Amino acid sequence: MSFLSVDGTLIVQLINFAIFFAVLNVVFLRPVAAAIRRRREYINSLVSDYDRYQAEARSLRAEAESIRGEARRDAENRVAAARAQASNEAAELSGRYARQAQDIVEAAQRKAQEELEAARAGEDEAARRVADFMLDRVIPEAAQ
Repeated sequence: MSFLSVDGTLIVQLINFAIFFAVLNVVFLRPVAAAIRRRREYINSLVSDYDRYQAEARSLRAEAESIRGEARRDAENRVAAARAQASNEAAELSGRYARQAQDIVEAAQRKAQEELEAARAGEDEAARRVADFMLDRVIPEAAQ
């Protein structure tokens, strides 16, 4: 008796194994392989979507940075223009008020000069009145 003998049992076992493998293939291996294939396709679609969304996000970030830079430059230009306009207006106001102050000073100097000239013109008359007043005070009887 040998350990392995080729007889009818071996052939039945081989046929049994072939039937088992065919049933296993139909019932389990093909559905599992199809499920794994669908899962792999789903994962691949998620990965490609993720990559596409990442690229889109990078593009949007770059666009946002460009827009921010442009807005920053525009704001700086507007601020510079407003500063220049404010400086021009300040210079204009300063010049206008300097002219007004100069006009006021000149008017005050003219008025003071006119009053001084008027005072000097009536100086002799005022000196005579003061002298008469003092004389009246010192010598009251002489005036009467």
